[in-house]
Amino acid sequence: MEGCGPVLSSADWVLSPEELASKFSPRTKAIVINTPNNPLGKVYQQEELHMIADLCIKHDVICISDEVYEWLTYDGTKHVKIASLPGMWERTVTIGSAGKTFSATGWKVGWAMGPGHILKHLKTVHQNSVYHCATAAQEAVAVGFQREYDVFGTEGSYFQQLPKHLHEKRLRLADCLKSVGLKPVLPQGGYFMIADISNLNVDLADPSTKDEPYDYRFVKWLIKEKGLATIPVSAFFSPEHKDEFQKYIRFCFVKEDSTLQAAEDILRQWSDSK
Repeated sequence: MEGCGPVLSSADWVLSPEELASKFSPRTKAIVINTPNNPLGKVYQQEELHMIADLCIKHDVICISDEVYEWLTYDGTKHVKIASLPGMWERTVTIGSAGKTFSATGWKVGWAMGPGHILKHLKTVHQNSVYHCATAAQEAVAVGFQREYDVFGTEGSYFQQLPKHLHEKRLRLADCLKSVGLKPVLPQGGYFMIADISNLNVDLADPSTKDEPYDYRFVKWLIKEKGLATIPVSAFFSPEHKDEFQKYIRFCFVKEDSTLQAAEDILRQWSDSK
């Protein structure tokens, strides 16, 4: 990345085989995975997925695979469906989202793919909890998939255009964050980027937030004092692990160029004033 020096990648974050294996027991019924991952942007490689699959098969565990960002990968990174691995189709429910696939987040249309013996139970739960979403939105998504099928693999495919478009925004945000003293983690997929803020020295002596994690207090300060909205990364973790991620915040780069420019201006002005 130009002028920024080395930047960490989401690929640098890996599962510990020993720790993962230790979480499986005769009581384990299911595992939820998310690839490409939110908030990190990590895309699990085939070797990592095989490790998870082997444990699922060994312990007869169902895998719920959240793959809503499957079409948003960068730098040649390939998304692999864990359900495509040997022995996994019959025990995997794969989740997709029109909001992420077609950039239609307000529609709330999603889908689940898997074997009939699992989905028949999922249908019962769905009917008695959500019931259904708007028929017109479902029809529009179906038409979108049909059109994509007709141009799939060509330059006219939205699934090819979107990651190319976001790739530049991703690099732009990472360059800016690095230049103002933050340590971004370059995502392999998705449209979020986390950054390490431990280098910053910000006085957060607000008595009303003193009992909250540092990243919670920081993002509140950032939006109140600088007008820039981010998300505290520790919000994604269970209470016993929150403390390990209090110095990370999440940015979103699927924004208009004018919005990204405004964010850059805020960050650079703040950096220059320190």
